[in-house]
Parts: sequence; C-alpha cells; structure tokens
Amino acid sequence: MKKLFYTSILSLFFNLASAQGVYPLQIENDLLNQDKWVDSIYNSMSLNEKVGQLFMVDAFSKDSVKKTNLIDSLIKNYHIGGIIFSKGGPLRQAKLNNQFQNNSKIPLMIAMDAEWGLAMRLDSTFAYPWNMTLGAITDHKIIYDIGQRIGAHAKRIGVHINFSPVVDINTNPNNPIIGNRSFGEDRNNVTNKALAYMRGMQSSGILANAKHFPGHGDTDLDSHKTLPTISFTKERLDSIELYPYRRLFQEGLSSVMIAHLNVPSLESKKNVPSSISKAIVTDLLQDTMQFNGLIFTDALNMKGATNFKKPGEIDLAAFLAGNDVLLISESVPKAHQLIVKAYKKGRISEQRLSRSVKKILRAKYKVGLHNYQPLVLSSLIADLNTSYDKMLYEKAIENALTVLKNDRLIIPIKKIENIKIAYIHLGDDSGNFFYNQLNKYTTVDWVKANSIRDYNQQLKKYDITVIGFHKSNSNPWKDYKFSKDELRLIQEVSRKNNVILDVFARPYALNDITTFSKIDGVLLSYQNSKISQELSAQLIFGSITAKGSLPVSIGTQFPVSTTNFTRLQNRLQYGTPESVGVNSIKLKKIDSLVNHGLKENMMPGAQILVARKGKVIYNKAFGYHTQEKKKEVSENDIYDVASLTKILATLPLVMELVDNSTINLDTKIVELLPEYLASNKETITIKEMLSHYAKIQSWIPFYLETLDSLNLPDQKYYSKNRTSGFETQVAQ
Repeated sequence: MKKLFYTSILSLFFNLASAQGVYPLQIENDLLNQDKWVDSIYNSMSLNEKVGQLFMVDAFSKDSVKKTNLIDSLIKNYHIGGIIFSKGGPLRQAKLNNQFQNNSKIPLMIAMDAEWGLAMRLDSTFAYPWNMTLGAITDHKIIYDIGQRIGAHAKRIGVHINFSPVVDINTNPNNPIIGNRSFGEDRNNVTNKALAYMRGMQSSGILANAKHFPGHGDTDLDSHKTLPTISFTKERLDSIELYPYRRLFQEGLSSVMIAHLNVPSLESKKNVPSSISKAIVTDLLQDTMQFNGLIFTDALNMKGATNFKKPGEIDLAAFLAGNDVLLISESVPKAHQLIVKAYKKGRISEQRLSRSVKKILRAKYKVGLHNYQPLVLSSLIADLNTSYDKMLYEKAIENALTVLKNDRLIIPIKKIENIKIAYIHLGDDSGNFFYNQLNKYTTVDWVKANSIRDYNQQLKKYDITVIGFHKSNSNPWKDYKFSKDELRLIQEVSRKNNVILDVFARPYALNDITTFSKIDGVLLSYQNSKISQELSAQLIFGSITAKGSLPVSIGTQFPVSTTNFTRLQNRLQYGTPESVGVNSIKLKKIDSLVNHGLKENMMPGAQILVARKGKVIYNKAFGYHTQEKKKEVSENDIYDVASLTKILATLPLVMELVDNSTINLDTKIVELLPEYLASNKETITIKEMLSHYAKIQSWIPFYLETLDSLNLPDQKYYSKNRTSGFETQVAQ
C-alpha cells in the first residue's frame, strides 16, 4: 500500500513537472542567444515602448492610403508590437508589410486569420477545405500536410502567427459563428485534427493559435454581436471543451486566443466576458493548466467585449486579467494611456509588464524577427498558388467524401449499359462541374420540371435519379439549408424512384430531412467546389472509393463517425497531374504544340487525353472537325481510329512491357516470333516495327480472295439482296 502511495505521488510529480516544463516560445538549441536578444531589447525600451508592444492592430490592404497611414502613426507614436492583416490582396499586403516593418523600431509581429488558408482574408490566394470537411478525413498525415502548406503560405507573405486551428467542439448544430470552422463534435477527433494541423503549421516556422478558449462550440449566439453564455458545469467544460487544449499544450502549442464568453461556472461575477476574467485567463489557463505560451484576447472591438466596458478600459481590464496581447483595440491611444497610468500607480507591477513583453519578444525571436528581412515581391502570387496545393486539396476532398447510406449498394453505380440516369439540381449554386463529370462515364440527363408531379412523370423512364444539393462555397458561414419545397421534392421523388442524394453543403443541412427511409443512397460532399463536385461524381461511378467518416451526428439517423466504404469499379479516375507524379507545367506544353499545328494548318482540330496509373490528367479539345470550321471538336466526340490503332492500343501496351523490363525497344522480332528465324525479317527490332520502317508489307488486300475470275464479287461471299446468311451490308 505504501509503495502504491509513493508511486502515485511520483507519477503526479512527473505529470506536473512535464506540464510546467513546456515553454513553447523558447528555442532550446538557441536559448542563450534568444535570452540575450530579449533582455537587450527589453532593457533598451522606454515604458511607452514596452506598453506599445502589447497592442496588435488591424490593417486592411484594400484600404486607402489615408487609412493605412493611420497605422504608421500608431507605429511611430505608440510603438505598437504587431499587426493583424485582414481583407485585401497579397501584393498590396506584402508592400504594406515592408512599409510598416521599415517604419518600426522593433520588428512587428504580423498575424492573420487564415484558418483554411490566406484566402480567408486575401484574394488571389489558395483556399483549403473548411475544418468540418477536414474533420471527415481519417488520415491525419493529410491534415498535417495542409497545416504545413498554410504555414508556408503565411511565411511567404510575412505572417508570423496564424490564428488557427479552431479547437471549438461544435456540439450545437445551430452555432451561428463556428459551425464549419470546427473539426466536429467529437473531442478526440477535434483534438487529433488540431494536433496534426498545429504540428504541420509550426513545422513551417509559424506560430499556431488555438481558439476560442475556454470553448465557443456550444453557443447559439455570435460574440461579434453580443455576449454568449456557456452554462455548463466545470466538470463538463473540463471533459469536453478544455480537453483539446490540454493535449495541444503538451505538444508545444505557441498561443491561445481568449473568447468573449459569459461562463458562470468559471467566473463568479455576473456577465463578465472570459477575455477580462482573471479567474479564466490567469487562474485556470496559466496556473491550473500551466500554459506558458502567448495569450491573445479575441478582437476587443467585438460586441461581446465592448458592451461591457468603454474603449481603453476594456484593454486595461484584459491586461489585468492576464492577457499578453490586446487584439484590435477600439482606441490604442486611450488604452495605452490607461495602462501606463496603472503601471505608474502600482496597479501593474514591473514583473507583470515584463512577463508579457518578454513573452512577445521571445516569440518575435522564435519567428526570426531578430534577423528581419523585407519580403521579396517577385513570383509572390505563383508561390501562393502551386500545383502541389491543388493536388493536396484534391487528396483532402477525396478522403473526406462520406457515404452515409447505401441501400442495395446503389453506390457505386455498377452497370451503366442499358440503364438511364437522371440528375436533379437543387440549391442556389452551380452544379455544372458535377453534372459534366457524371457525363464522362455515361449519358446523364438533367431533368427539369415545375412540379413534383411533373418530375415523377418524367422520371418514370429512368432507373436511377441523382439529386445534387449545391450551396455556395464562398465562405463557411453561407446559408446551407434546404427550402421547404426542396425537402418535399426529395421525399416524393425518393418514394417512387431509386435515388442518390448528394449534399454539397455542411452536414447539418441533413438535419431538416425527417426520414431517410426511402432514399437509397446518401452522399456527403461537404463543399461545392469544382474539385469536390468532380470527385463526388467519380465516387458515384466507382472510379474512387468513399473513405470519409461523419464528423458530427445527424439527429438519431446517422451518429458521429458514420462510415460506409465503397468498392472500386474498373473505370478511369480524373485528377491533377501531380497526383500521379507528372509535372503539370511540362504537361501544358501540349497546348502550345497543338496550337502551333492549328496555326500552320497541319490539322483542323485535335482531342488530346493523357492518362497515367488509371487517372486522366489531361483532356482537352481543340479546333474543328474539318478545315471548313463548321463543327467544333468536343471532349465527347467518337472517332473511327482505323490505322491509329497501332498508336492508341499496341504502342501503350508495348511501352508498358518496356517499363516492366519484359522487353526493350531493341529486342528483335525473332525473339518474340521464332517463325521469322532465317527470314529477311529476323533482324527487325520492335522500335523499327513501331516506327513504320520495318520492311513489312503495309497492306494486304484480302478482299481480292473474294472475287471471281472476272474480278466481280463472288456469289459464294456476296448477295445483292439481304437473305439468310447475307445479313451484313458491305457496300452500296
């Protein structure tokens, strides 16, 4: 018993020591130089400069020069420590970044909200899938890679901290502000995704930020507009909302953002926002949970904060509560003045001020600001939109697609011969990419009608009906719900037809469907992007398989983690060249070659398809069928290949044998066909034969054997009339 007691005490000691020993802002292999730089900068600063480091103000690269000049005045007069960039464009932001850094005595820490990439704030940049979509992926290496790429993009544009990942556990389907920004409702899934994302992003040299502490996932109000209340007990918060934070702290999370929430079980004072609660920011986060990274307030211009205190006063309260960085103050001058005054009056100690300012400086050293270099503007847009990003996005979506129901294994559609398939479009966004991709496998008719009766009448001649529900993919807050008419149509059409329902919206859209009993197949595609639409169509026809796992529950019909795997059919996939190891830039040379041929009248038109490892990676149509330019070439044209059979069939098979080292191009024909031994063809190589100079007779007129002595069609083989034994017409 005594041994067990000592073992338990020892285990507790090591757990506490381990938690206390995580200092995410320190660089262990450069700690002496880091400490030296931090101390030298701190000791050289005036009180006004030290207080200025606490502020991170917002800047919009889309704004006028007059507005951006106000940022320069804050840098000059109040020595602000950082900037969070918002809406605009990458080149404009990069130029402003260089300008602001040049005007600041101490390098600025630059931040952004880039949860799914820079496209959350900037035009002309790359957007990765929402967190809810990533929550369906079971391969965490994909999440790590996405975090790494978002970090690389942020670093390229001069950003040091990305306010991401969102670790809110979205247990409320009606949450107006989190929703798609969450990885889901299961604490373990959210934690594992957040860990992978954080590790990936921080491996790129970017500081990660977990938000919104202590948990914004179960609210039905938006803290941008008011102060939401979290009414759970401490035990519930500890077991659900706080769970991801503990795991991320152990793994070296750099920073946390404090939400504006009313949490009575953690803060005894009535309606005090968590962002200015000492009980939450200091007692819970820093003392109990032993977090030693940077602590940011959420934006102090949000109604969840401004409704409680006046500008400047809310900043002082937030700093006294234990925050390090005051984000988007409504009035930096007022807040700066109040904090300096509080310091001089002893409300803020030197130890308290130095703790936050030195943490900020330590973070600046960690991201390389002790050796600041201006941003290089050349090739910026290209660097932020690479073929690798497109390939990774495709990989993520393919692994997220989730089949929720699959009665009679309707997905994938197996036999396409002699069956008719209809498509019905629902929602307020385009489904063209989906429809066009469906038609690459077989003819699918877009059925349109003005009433349910008309729909059912038209659908009588179809074997399968695919209903696509398409909602805007522009941001994760867009409306995602079915209309009442759409819900009624789904029920009535599925009652009389074999239906696959494909939803290109957040999972919660399905909550409004009262019963799925008559719907044969339900596929969740999460987003209405081009790639999502195309991959979803491929899954329906079995060229790819379903791998996703439902990240939230849909009523009682589909519990969280619902998964239905599907089987591959022997059909071509479609995707990016990089996904099969081909350089897309080199592949584009095909365009210039074909266009040169068209310009020089070498051909009236062309259709080019490139496939590798079972995946079509290039498929384009050029020009017209004839020089008269009456009919354009399309991707669906059918050709009589005739003598091109050697190129389209024989050559690929021979090259496969060459790749497998079964033969080589210098192999002699006699080695494959021994009957040519001692003939004038025994030295011919495969290369010569394929190159059309193999000395083999080019054409054998077999039809001569069917002529009579007068060189007329022999009656043994031909008849002028269609009779028994002469059913095939061969000439007119």
